[in-house]
Amino acid sequence: MSATPGSVIDEEPATRMHRLRWQCRRGMLELDLLLSGFLEQGYAQLSQAQQADFVRLLEFQDQVLQHWLIGRGLPDDPAMRTLVERIQSHQGRRAETSASQRLSKSSNN
Repeated sequence: MSATPGSVIDEEPATRMHRLRWQCRRGMLELDLLLSGFLEQGYAQLSQAQQADFVRLLEFQDQVLQHWLIGRGLPDDPAMRTLVERIQSHQGRRAETSASQRLSKSSNN
């Protein structure tokens, strides 16, 4: 069942987040982490149109998403490309924060 952009906006926020959390669960752990992490920390900052694009992004097959999100290619659709780049950027910031936290802990010991 494919969601239309209007149906995403019309849902109760808690229902929408529950459904999206479920849809972010994929067959590949890497995708689970990327998509779920972005949903929890970046989705709320998206415009309604971008949120609808995120729902559309989740309809792609795992292999396509992996290809895009690990940087081996980008979607032709400009809205999808922007969203993929935003998810990649979000992941990069998370990795940098995690690395600095590990360095900080090790220097405190």
